[in-house]
Amino acid sequence: MELNNKKIAVTGATGFIGRYIVDKLLEQGAHVVGVVRNPDRVPELKDKGVELRKADLSNVSQLVEGFKGVDAVVANAALFKALNTNWQAHNQANIHGVQNALDAMHQAGVKRLIHISSMAVYSGGPEKIITELRRQFNEQSKKRPWTVYSISKALSEQLAWRLAKEYQIEMTALRPGIVYGAHDENFTLFLKKLFSGAIGVNLIGPAVTMVYAGDVGKAVVLALENNEKSIGKAYNLVGDKPIKISEIKKIWEEAGGPVAAWSLPLWIPSGSSSTTTSIELAKSELGWSNISLLEGFKETFLQENKI
Repeated sequence: MELNNKKIAVTGATGFIGRYIVDKLLEQGAHVVGVVRNPDRVPELKDKGVELRKADLSNVSQLVEGFKGVDAVVANAALFKALNTNWQAHNQANIHGVQNALDAMHQAGVKRLIHISSMAVYSGGPEKIITELRRQFNEQSKKRPWTVYSISKALSEQLAWRLAKEYQIEMTALRPGIVYGAHDENFTLFLKKLFSGAIGVNLIGPAVTMVYAGDVGKAVVLALENNEKSIGKAYNLVGDKPIKISEIKKIWEEAGGPVAAWSLPLWIPSGSSSTTTSIELAKSELGWSNISLLEGFKETFLQENKI
């Protein structure tokens, strides 16, 4: 799909990842329609030329109006709060929200969908390399405080695939790992609190897979531009390898991030797993790549200083 002058709806356009998706679409000349609960939350979107339509994920009729006349929908809106472990809240936002979004797409006659999923959908397994075929959480998975979000995202993606088939919607799922960037009130904020303040903390042990929010936006663009390859596919989106928090702190500081004058070491057991995530499908089929953590942090701090 040639994006120039195409009308692309983005749910959750005023949120953290949503703003990056909007920017990447605008760069390609798309007419972006932000389908959001509160159009006044981010005034600069309107200044960029984004058309804002008010709609709540719980209201199908509002979503139908939000999706009218668009060429594709990027279903990005979801609940993710690090300390929110309420299943009903996740079920309502992430699962019923997807049901309503696809019902609305069907009623509005929109046939192209980019579903923003998550690598949290994977429930584990013996494989040392995580591919897009890895086992996922399902209806029978036990809901524990640390699995509530993961299960909700797995069930929402699985529901999206079923409804897309039923409604003959051409769908692509993108599964980012831990996303960082400006506007982020979860992992990036956690890093700020960890590394700065009166006395910082230097975590020793754990490693994480991260992806810059701008690279998630880039994947959305590439998936739409490469319809012939991406329709019916899911793609992992992470950095090239897991990186330890202690190494992240060094890169954070090199990029100009705030750090405390003194840091206390805190060792956390990380196990002996050598699992890595494959991003070969996104690279080979979409031509996707991710920027370095150093470059990503520099862009993050640059964006935050503009706020």
